[in-house]
Parts: sequence; C-alpha cells; structure tokens
Amino acid sequence: MVAERVQALALGGLNKLPAQFIRPAHERPENTVAVDGVTVPVISLSQPHDVVVKEVAEACQEWGFFLITDHGISPSLIQRLKEVGQEFFELPQEEKEAYANDAACGKLEGYGTKMTKNLEEKVEWIDYYFHVMAPASKVNYDVWPKNPPAYRGVTEEYSKEILRITENLLQLLSEGLGLAGKVLKSCLGDEELELEMKINMYPPCPQPELALGVEPHTDMSALTILVPNDVPGLQVWKDDNWVAVNLLENALFVHVGDQIEVLSNGKYKSVLHRSLVNKECTRMSWAVFIAPPHEANIGPLSELVNDQNQAKYSTKTYAEYRHRKFNKLPQ
Repeated sequence: MVAERVQALALGGLNKLPAQFIRPAHERPENTVAVDGVTVPVISLSQPHDVVVKEVAEACQEWGFFLITDHGISPSLIQRLKEVGQEFFELPQEEKEAYANDAACGKLEGYGTKMTKNLEEKVEWIDYYFHVMAPASKVNYDVWPKNPPAYRGVTEEYSKEILRITENLLQLLSEGLGLAGKVLKSCLGDEELELEMKINMYPPCPQPELALGVEPHTDMSALTILVPNDVPGLQVWKDDNWVAVNLLENALFVHVGDQIEVLSNGKYKSVLHRSLVNKECTRMSWAVFIAPPHEANIGPLSELVNDQNQAKYSTKTYAEYRHRKFNKLPQ
C-alpha cells in the first residue's frame, strides 16, 4: 500500500483539513501564538574567538538555539542545495515513490511521510526525504535521489562544509564548558560522527491555524544545522512561550540536541521546537542531524560531575537512546 502523501493531498485542491491533521485545541497555532518582540540569538563567527565561545555558550545555556553568520559556506552552494531538493519534490509522484522508505520495518532512509502509529495520534503536515551523508562507510548512494542529476554532487559538497562547521561548533561548545576543544567531538565518535540529511517539505495547508508541520519535540541528535527556504515557520520554546524564528538570509540555524544536553550534564539545553505551515506557500527546510554512531556510549562528561553537581542523566548507547525516544520510553 502506497502511503498517502501530504503533497499529493495539497495538490488535490483541498479546502478543508482532513480530521487526522487537526491538532488538539491546546496545540493549535491559533491558540498558541508566538510572543512578540523576542528574537533568537544571532552570532557572527567572524568575531574574536573568545567572544564567539562566550556567545555560543550563553545561547546554548539560555536557548539551546542560535543562528550563525559569517560561517564561510557560499550563498551559491546553499542556493544549489535548495534547488536540487525542490526539484526532487517537483518530480512525478511515481518517480518519487521509487525512493519510498519503510520506517515500520526500520528502513528509515528515503522518501517518507510521517504516519500515525495508532488511530488516536495526529499526523503532521509534512513529506520528507532522509538519508545519511557521512561518514563514507555509512553512506548508501542507492537511497539518494538520482534525479535531479546534480543532487549527489551538490549534497556531497554541502556535507563537507557542514562537517567543517560541526567541528568548529563542537570546539566552541567544548571550550564553553571549560574543556579542551576536542572533547565533545571525541565523545561523539570523532571521525565516525554521522551526518544525516532530512529535507522537510510542508505543502500549502488549507487551515494552517489547526495543523502543525512538526509537533513540539527536541532532536535526539547532538546538534542540528538547518537552512530554510524563504517561508518562515520555525518556532522555539523559551520562558514558557513560543518564539518565532525570523529568516536571515544565508544564516545557519543551530539546534542543540539531546546528546549535547546529556554530555554537558544539562548545562546546555536541547531546544523544544515546532514547525508551522502556510496557507499559500510551500515551506521547506534542509536539516542536517549531527549524531554519534549507534554504539557510542553517551553520558554526562566526568569532568563536569562532582559531589556538588551529580550526574543528571544515565549513560547508555545512542542506539538505546534512540529506541527509547522513538517508543516514548523513559530515558
């Protein structure tokens, strides 16, 4: 059975939202409006090193989220990344279905739609494409789109740039904890650190005030580095309010994920966030999840734990953490 794709639904000329997409009243955007006048941290990487360390550490402690500018990725590469992703979603449905994943069977890579696990659960207004980008030993090019033909070259080039940015960010985060610069990368698998691309596609929605593109969640990764198209919709949770993230051309959006929160023993916060949808426009985002290999043991760093500051999290493999998070089990 072919899954019902949200993009196909939207193209079918819906004027009313199907019931499975209507969120409970307390989750609907119409009832949970973002607070006015609050903006997320924006950090230029061109500042002196000690200033960047301080600003990044503060953003991770207070927000778990920030935007970076002056990161050295060329605007033309970001533009090409967006173009090849958009071109894939414009392909005929039959061609896209050749890449369909099967999350229920553990086949996560490929083209997908977030399905419900049971009749009570609500569905998110999203289609997506997911695949591993690095390390080379984990990459399966068979699940990468063959069309558009430029997809692989552009994505590989972007992967190298994101790896460079990741190493820089992990060094800054380590120093912000008072540790040597290589500590966090080493804990997260060093050269086996995984980069996973997820292209999120949120088609126009007939009643966006009742739906969500992605429900409130924290990312199970260590970090997430994201670029959006020109349609806003990302919101982060801060001080008991939703804060809308404004677009900033060529900035990278950086989310602190669960693994960094655990390693830092809670000093850095994994950010709760959600995605809204739009009535007129397609919203898209390109998220790269930075994650340890499945066999890596992740727990609070020993340097950060003492009698006054005891471990707040248990140590377990990333595979075990993922299993618990997917199945909504206590960690």
